[in-house]
Amino acid sequence: MFVLRLFSKRWILTTLLAFAGVLVLARLGIWQLDRLAERRVFNARVTAAMARPPLDLNSQALPAELLDLEYAPALVQGEYRFDQQVALRNQVLNGQPGAVLLTPLQIAGTQSFVLVNRGWIPEADFLAGMAAGRWPQFDEPGLQQVAGVIRLAQLKGDFGFMVDATPAPGERLAAWNLANLPQMAAQLDLPGELLPIYVQQIPGGGQSAPAPDTASQTIPSRVQPELDLSEGSHASYALQWFTFATLLFLGYPFFILNEEKAAKKSPPESSVE
Repeated sequence: MFVLRLFSKRWILTTLLAFAGVLVLARLGIWQLDRLAERRVFNARVTAAMARPPLDLNSQALPAELLDLEYAPALVQGEYRFDQQVALRNQVLNGQPGAVLLTPLQIAGTQSFVLVNRGWIPEADFLAGMAAGRWPQFDEPGLQQVAGVIRLAQLKGDFGFMVDATPAPGERLAAWNLANLPQMAAQLDLPGELLPIYVQQIPGGGQSAPAPDTASQTIPSRVQPELDLSEGSHASYALQWFTFATLLFLGYPFFILNEEKAAKKSPPESSVE
């Protein structure tokens, strides 16, 4: 029987390797389908959030489920605390390196604060202010009306190594790799609660200081969040892996048959005396 031949002494190791390859390829296809399902859930959640009416942080409380709020529009009015401002480093805008400013804003009429991503500043300005941990040329004093989108805390980097150390008591980190709000809250000296979300200010979503070197834009530069709500290439990758698995599963027996036929046609080796 041909099936028994696949597990003969001659072919058993090759057969086991081929079957292992089929399983690995099939698992890669299933993984891509899982990624596709996750992408669809994310897209649906973000689309629903973006369609929500703006959440007024001055008069409305945050819901218990924050995940459904990410990228939802938000409004807030208050005054900034620039002495507690921090920056997110390694931020690129139009191919130029820099940082973004995260500034606590005291919500008017409350003792609560929310961090606001006020926008991007050039690398040179970021580095110049690092010694003091202040960037006063970009301060926006007085009562501010901020419009933006809600963002959630980033607790770990995409690659797992760009994490920030927890500040020691009395220590203050002026520059961060991640918007890790719980760690930031531990170092901020604020006379009230810091909300567990931050607001990314959008273009036109408030006042901004004039740029020192250009009249065509303002700095901090504000941008809309970049979102890819397509399904990506997961479906095509899944089809590719399943195709490879099928070819290996169906093609391997033909390979064995051809090898067996070739062995039968080959003349036996003559012994040399």
